[in-house]
Amino acid sequence: MNLAQRTELYRRLAAVNPNPRSDLEYSNDFELLVAVVLSAQATDVSVNKATAKLWPVANTPQAILDLGEARLRDAIKTIGLYQTKARNVIKLCEQLLALHGGVVPNDRAALEALPGVGSKTASVVLNVAFGVPTIAVDTHIFRVANRTGLAPEKTADKVAARLEKVTPKEYLLNAHHWLILHGRYLCKARTPECWRCSIVEFCKYKPKTPAAADEAARPLNGKPVVKRRKAAKKAAPRTAARNKAKAL
Repeated sequence: MNLAQRTELYRRLAAVNPNPRSDLEYSNDFELLVAVVLSAQATDVSVNKATAKLWPVANTPQAILDLGEARLRDAIKTIGLYQTKARNVIKLCEQLLALHGGVVPNDRAALEALPGVGSKTASVVLNVAFGVPTIAVDTHIFRVANRTGLAPEKTADKVAARLEKVTPKEYLLNAHHWLILHGRYLCKARTPECWRCSIVEFCKYKPKTPAAADEAARPLNGKPVVKRRKAAKKAAPRTAARNKAKAL
């Protein structure tokens, strides 16, 4: 994909969503940091449900420590790996208070030194909270980068590095959000909705074409074409057996 194509790709994503933001719900830098830590191997929806009850009770490092690990575990128990995450958040709060005065640091090394914070979480916090033009690669962005041909690489770190290199500067700040939202709501893992994709003409992904997807989406007697085809294929042996019985 050349520079002109990459520029137009991002221009279209920006036109669809001029002011993208994270699906995570937060009101300050600390809430954002904790929410991102909790979102590892979990959906933003599940995190938001838990934090909607947690934030009114504890949304500062000291308040989390006052709550205690047991009560924190109970508050986030609907999220995957909640026991490990609760332990990390407690340690994270202790370190924030001891080393940073309870303030989320605007520094990658300091962020990655916090318990439960890796390069991806640090990139999200730097980008969203501090406006640093960096890209954190999750499964959605990894999929979009490889399918489209925007940054085809075999690891998340390599995808991130390549995206930061090839993304036009004017789009780099919001690229993370545009790509993750595109992957979450359009370029889905199982059935990408290519028929309504604004960047389909630049995409290298061949198995799903706009025409095929449009046909699959068009209902007939209340059922999509794909489901009708599967049903017909499944019923074929039974139909053949009935016809043979009639012939006898």
